[in-house]
Amino acid sequence: MIPSEIYVVAGAGLVSVGLFAWVVRRHLVRRMMGVNVLSTGVFMMLIGGARRVDGVPDAVPQAMVLTGIVVAVSATALGLALIQHIYEHRSQQSVGERGPL
Repeated sequence: MIPSEIYVVAGAGLVSVGLFAWVVRRHLVRRMMGVNVLSTGVFMMLIGGARRVDGVPDAVPQAMVLTGIVVAVSATALGLALIQHIYEHRSQQSVGERGPL
């Protein structure tokens, strides 16, 4: 395998692990971590598939991934702030403890 294919395969593995953690886990912080792992896998797949025919990396997917990282960090900060707010007001750490959030 060439290095770009390794990134795509590793990214697909991270996407599947992140999706599993997001769907199966009930604890809110662990679900947020699953979303972060999922987004990291998507970024790896984008970088792995960002080669041209002549072997030169394409700059557009790299810029998209950089923008996506900034958005992911912001979304993580917002999500963790919401989780903290839910815990402070309801003492609820998991989905389905006392009804809907």
